[in-house]
Amino acid sequence: MIDLNETNEATATAAVKAPETAKKKATPGARTPRVAKSGAKANKKASPAKKAPKTAPKAKSAKAPKAKAAREGSKTETILGLLKRAGGVTLKELMKATDWQAHSVRGFLSAVVGKKMKLTVDSTKAENGERTYSIKG
Repeated sequence: MIDLNETNEATATAAVKAPETAKKKATPGARTPRVAKSGAKANKKASPAKKAPKTAPKAKSAKAPKAKAAREGSKTETILGLLKRAGGVTLKELMKATDWQAHSVRGFLSAVVGKKMKLTVDSTKAENGERTYSIKG
């Protein structure tokens, strides 16, 4: 017959020994590099070489492209109108007409009017220290 005390003692001693084995750390196995297999086939096929165009490209004209006209009622149209008037326009007048700050007006004159529209903006400083801007045309 099986003695219950013996089996209880055996399981109790096994339970006591189990935590000791849990203290051991698992050793990691050897790692393999993550690269494609050497025998794998490529999915893409080689593309044929590009052929030269049959016609010669058209020569570009030496003239600079004309600037597009400003939309009617826009701030660009307002600024261009003020810049074209006799005597030019002051920075304060441009600020009042557009509700922009001084640095925004100067940036617009440089970037849009000067570079994008390829218009020459003349800047002169009056005796009273106020700067006026104008364009020809």
